[in-house]
Amino acid sequence: MTTTYRSKIKKLFFRNFVKQLAIVLFFLSSASSFASYILIPMDAEGQSDHLKAYGVTYWTLEKQLKVKWLLNYRGGSFLLPYSEEIVKECKIRGVSFETLSDAKANSILQDISSPSQNQEAVVLEKAPKIAVYSPKGNQPWDDAVTMVLTYAEIPYETVYDEEVLSDGLLLFDWLHLHHEDFTGQYGKFYGAYRATSWYIDQKKEAEQLARSLGYDKVSDEKLAVALKIRDYVIGGGFMFAMCSATDSFDIALSAEQVDICEPMFDGDPSTPSYQSKIEYSKTFAFKDFTLERSPTRYEFSSIDMTRKRQIPKELDYFTLMDFSAKWDPIPTMLCQNHTALVKGFMGQTTAFDRNQVKANVLVMGENKRNGEARYIHGIKGKGFFTFYGGHDPEDYQHRVGDPKTELSLHPNSPGYRLILNNVLFPAAKKKKQKT
Repeated sequence: MTTTYRSKIKKLFFRNFVKQLAIVLFFLSSASSFASYILIPMDAEGQSDHLKAYGVTYWTLEKQLKVKWLLNYRGGSFLLPYSEEIVKECKIRGVSFETLSDAKANSILQDISSPSQNQEAVVLEKAPKIAVYSPKGNQPWDDAVTMVLTYAEIPYETVYDEEVLSDGLLLFDWLHLHHEDFTGQYGKFYGAYRATSWYIDQKKEAEQLARSLGYDKVSDEKLAVALKIRDYVIGGGFMFAMCSATDSFDIALSAEQVDICEPMFDGDPSTPSYQSKIEYSKTFAFKDFTLERSPTRYEFSSIDMTRKRQIPKELDYFTLMDFSAKWDPIPTMLCQNHTALVKGFMGQTTAFDRNQVKANVLVMGENKRNGEARYIHGIKGKGFFTFYGGHDPEDYQHRVGDPKTELSLHPNSPGYRLILNNVLFPAAKKKKQKT
């Protein structure tokens, strides 16, 4: 082999080496341009199915991966670590997503952290374990929360009085109260439905359950359940209630030492002048209310605005409040939405009289013109509670026997988003208290 030939071989090898090295350096230098994150946008324009987006976020947390909730950024978007598995899950569930490079994600987070922006990035650490308080025979579509959890594919377990009274709530991070009557008055359905078979059967079942648990009256048993739920929240639990589970829960607590049930409900007379014996200091959210004494009126107290309101359906909306994302991240989380104006909807308890909400309870959604609080939040002990008026955010006036709501027709429902905000709330990283 000649010297000239060897020289050519060396030059060719060197050129190939330099070429390969340049390719490697190019990829290394541009690594930040590759997909490193998945953004699930939650604004009106960017998301095809807001409700299932929460399900994908919950599913990601179940995989032991952390998620950043970008408060007030594009409707409260979610920033997830990139993986082909998450991309596949988004596609399967019909959830809109965008892939981001390290550089793009860091740029978004840097903008969010600016003091000039009312935005914040909150870390979600683990999937909360969810319990739904509901009678065993109820179907998922009997309650808005079970309906949306099922649609979003977020797992939950059903508990009822037996589990609550045996301290079963200690196994869960988040509790939803079905549209229950904690006063022992069977939902105040007596006036219209006392002769129907379903009312008679439910009354018998409730009485049998109370006796099996060692209580003479349903009202006593339901009070015991309410007190256990109260202790769960005080101990650090998260409680979310809708419709009649809101005011009937507080009423039961306020009447702990008083019989407010008429004979057709519990077989004995109510306490004389029981209104004067109500203890508002024991409630979570409400004060100064007057109980509805008539057993034939479909109402518990003056807390509810259903009979007081004069709002046409087409004008029935409530407004979400605007909070500081950096200083008030909790109410900001609970109000994340792609609109600040939410359609109203009715229920046995439709909305709360603004004047009967305690001063230390935060009103997050209201119809100010009508004096209504629709969506409220508070702290009790080490825990939190949220009360949401109405029965079904996409069924304006749901009645007994009405068909279920098909959430596939309402994948972008602002009213249902408020429920799912509460579901993810316990997943948020807790900030250390300053000493």
